[in-house]
Formats: sequence, structure tokens, C-alpha cells
Amino acid sequence: MKFKAITFSLLCFGFLACAQQDNSIETLEEDYAHEVIIDDIDIVWGFDFFEDGSMLLTSKEGDLFYHKDGETTKVTTISNVYNRGQGGLLDVKIHPEYPQKPWIYLTHASTEGEEEGGHTALVRAEFRDGQLSNMETLYKAGPNTTKGVHFGSRLEFDRDGYLFMSIGERGARDENPQDITRDGGKIYRFNEDGSIPEDNPFYNKENAKKAIYSYGHRNPQGMEMHPDSGEIWVHEHGPRGGDEINIIKKGANYGWPILSYGINYNGTEFTDETTRPEMEDPFYYWVPSIAPSGMAFVTSDRYPELKGNVLAGSLKFQYLEHLTLSSEGVLRREKLMDKVGRVRSVEQGPDGFIYAGIEGVGLVKMLPKS
Repeated sequence: MKFKAITFSLLCFGFLACAQQDNSIETLEEDYAHEVIIDDIDIVWGFDFFEDGSMLLTSKEGDLFYHKDGETTKVTTISNVYNRGQGGLLDVKIHPEYPQKPWIYLTHASTEGEEEGGHTALVRAEFRDGQLSNMETLYKAGPNTTKGVHFGSRLEFDRDGYLFMSIGERGARDENPQDITRDGGKIYRFNEDGSIPEDNPFYNKENAKKAIYSYGHRNPQGMEMHPDSGEIWVHEHGPRGGDEINIIKKGANYGWPILSYGINYNGTEFTDETTRPEMEDPFYYWVPSIAPSGMAFVTSDRYPELKGNVLAGSLKFQYLEHLTLSSEGVLRREKLMDKVGRVRSVEQGPDGFIYAGIEGVGLVKMLPKS
């Protein structure tokens, strides 16, 4: 379970969409050192902490690991994992009331279903004494497709005990994200048992996917609850340019692919619109894209110069990005651990240290400056 501070000194409860002028990023004169904690997991896609500092970690290939007292053990290989392209075993989340509620939650690209290929699934299992039991599928998106892109997928609980899950639009930008009768390109909200809250915005709409909480997303790979406001923040991949940070609102449409600050990978345009009154503007957007993955708010006194701000991993440029925030947007960007590798996941541990999953390296701890 993640450590959450009660107060968050530099941020307000209300946030505005960002009318940004400067998208430049700074390289530190004195960068942060890091220590490799786990070196035998190639792609640490997601990880989460128990209160005692032990943790669960996922590998993209399909294995779930448990790390405690310096020792890492494999718990199990998750069945039906579709390990292709961007798909595989994805995020892990421990129930915030663990061990009273001994549940853990996992997302993965799943082959379950009649069609060839895969789509994102949410599963739950009990975790006791290093072992999983009573695993059940809570939600399986469909239909499957053999495309190897845009599965999402992050998990986060809010203060009311609802579980949020992101799913990318599976490379079907013209079909899925704007259609609430289809999975993909959405943020979903569940009760802890996987049932769907009756006050979800489209629960009573005919043919709609009842679990949808917001739509019009591309491929959200970072999601965190803001420790002061309780809002759910996500960041998501744009195409060539136009990665976004969004603050999730009930029933809101975030515009993809009608709105974007990006272009096609071949350099052609697919839209000339960046805003509409009926759609949500991003809190922030990146041009060029950094390919963000993993997200964490810093509440720890171990890094006073970072406290009150947000971190996002960059897959493309291989650093951890520090974004200094105000109520009006992002004031400053800095590269941390520059060229460390493709940063897939980032979390603040109960010990206050920042940990990151680096592809080809493992799990590292970012060391505070002396």
C-alpha cells in the first residue's frame, strides 16, 4: 500500500487546464544517483508496496514477484497473458485495507475470449504468506485483436474505495475511444469486488459499457490519486507529439482522436483541432512526445526539492521527469536520472524513497542528494 501524506504543500484543490507557453526541459548540473535493488526482472511493468516495505512486482512476460528483506521470489505465472508488442502482465495494486482485505488486483493483456489475440483484463486474487489463491477475472475487455498496441493499463484506488482502471484504445482510434458501447480508450471504475457502481455516468444508458467513468483516451500508462484533492490523475501517450496529463472527471470526454496536439507517425495531420467546449482540455501536454509511463506524486521529506510535484517516466528519452506544479499548470520540467534507461514504472515507497522500474536494468531506488 502506498504512503500518502495528509497535506501537499505546493498544490491547491482546484486545477486549471494548462495554457502552456514553454515546453522545454532542463538537465540538472548534479543529477540523482540510484541504487539497483532488483536486477533479475527485465521489464518491471508495475509494482506496489505493503506497509512493511515489501512489495509485489509484475514482469511483462507474465510473472508476479514478491520482494521482502532483500530477497525476490516468484509467486506465480499468470495464465492467459498475451505477451505481444505492448501487451503482457501489466499493473498490480494492493487493496488499501490490506491485510484486513487481503486482495491484490492485476491487469494484463488476456487471450481469454473467442477471438484471436488479446485485450485488457482485470483480475483479483487473495495474497497470503507469499501465495495467491481464489483468483477471479473481474472484467475482460473485448473483442480481442491481434494488434500489439495500446492495452493501457494502470490501477488506482480513490478515497471512497473505488478502483479505477485504464485501457488503451487498442490501435482502433476511429472505433473505440469515442464510442461508449465499445471497450478501449477509457477509464473504468469498479467496486472492490469488481461489480460496477450504479452511479457510474453511463450505468443506465442503453448498450453502454457500464464500467466507463471517462472516455476519449488514447493509451493511459500512468495513473495516481492526488494526495490532497483525491482526484484521479492520468497521463497518456499521444501519437507523434501530444502526450497528455489529464485530471479525470465523471462522464467527461477527453477528445481522442478528435482533439490532439500530435500528428501521425509519418508526419501527416489527422486533426487540426486541439479544443472543443464539450471536451476536456489536458492539464498539460508534451510536444515532442516523451512516451510517459508510470506516475507518482512526491510527498516525502527525503527529496525536499521535489516535494509537492509529480514524476513521470519517459520511455522514449530514458529519464524520470520532474514536473513542478502550480494551480495553473506545469511551471518547470527537469530530467532526473538522465539516460538511466526506459522508465516503465515509478512509485514512492512507505520509506519515502522513490523507486523506478527500468527496462533492462530492474528496480532502482533514487538516492537523495546529500
